[in-house]
Amino acid sequence: MKKRNASIELLRIVAILMILCLHYNSHAQVLLELGMPASGVQIYATIIEAICIPGLNTYVLISGFFLSKGKVRPSRVITLLCQVYFYTILISLAMMAVGTYAVGSDDSMYKLVQYLFPISSEHYWFVTAYIIMYVMSPVMNAACESLTRKQMKAVIMGLLIWFSVVKSFVPVMFVTDHHGYDFGWFLVLYLIAAYIRKYDVQLFYDAKRSAAVFLVSVVIIAAMSIGLYYINLYRGGLVYYAGVPLDLNFIFTLTGSLGLFSFFRYFRMKENWFADAVRFAAPFTFGVYLLHMHIEIQDRWLWWLEHIFGEVPKTNVILFACHQLICILIVFAAGVFVDWIRKMIFDFLGRVLHETWIFKRIRQWDEGLC
Repeated sequence: MKKRNASIELLRIVAILMILCLHYNSHAQVLLELGMPASGVQIYATIIEAICIPGLNTYVLISGFFLSKGKVRPSRVITLLCQVYFYTILISLAMMAVGTYAVGSDDSMYKLVQYLFPISSEHYWFVTAYIIMYVMSPVMNAACESLTRKQMKAVIMGLLIWFSVVKSFVPVMFVTDHHGYDFGWFLVLYLIAAYIRKYDVQLFYDAKRSAAVFLVSVVIIAAMSIGLYYINLYRGGLVYYAGVPLDLNFIFTLTGSLGLFSFFRYFRMKENWFADAVRFAAPFTFGVYLLHMHIEIQDRWLWWLEHIFGEVPKTNVILFACHQLICILIVFAAGVFVDWIRKMIFDFLGRVLHETWIFKRIRQWDEGLC
């Protein structure tokens, strides 16, 4: 059995850790606030935000890179949906059992809909966009195979101008711009990854240049975020545009993602215990997201950890950085563990139900579409 590329699997882990960092900053409320004096922790958190914002795009690029060269199996889509339901429903039942369920009478019906229809209701916005991208991948793959390189490049450039370039330089909010938090931007990232795979594009030529592109991109993002904050503080205005550098579809967020992705394509891990550990943990990164972003948990996990490690230090940068790192690693480890349990349950059910009519039918669908 062919081993997974340990370098790319490590990138999955790095990307989810970046995403956790973004969510920590958001829930800790430590980012710069327009019109309010800045603290050292807020400046530091904004720099970390700039470093980590390419992580989500990178996670989607990885998926697009591999999905665009393989066949999309119905069984995989069903497994993804079952994985989502495992978290949306079972976590809620578990929290009911221990008495920490937060649904009130005024919103119980709406939240019930979020549990029963997690994709349509955007229980997780990322999962909704990701599954739409996944379902669309056969169509995207067919288009990529039929288009010439010149045509494919023209399509990607046109979409980038529409989704990214214009909004990155025009200080006015467009109604059609969702800051990259929707399936439209994911489809653009998918096409970029498919183009890189199909033509084996060697982005930025080597690992050093790729790392330089990532670093320059995050420096620009951080400098613009902090600079626009101070312009607003002293001169007013630019309320909308001050947040643009931290959008997923900001042009330098994209270049940072491409630089990070390219670096790990060139980087080669040594085959040792660490590479094996990375291969073990990386497939559970999606579960890490599903666990900590469950609607009953997403606003509470940091509060729970504050009961163990103390409140988020907002006056000392070093203490803040340590608190942030500890919390992120604990959430990551917890997410990997829970999703490993989930996988054991799914594997057991797969063995027990292997010869049932529905499982045979699913295998027939796989064979018929592959």
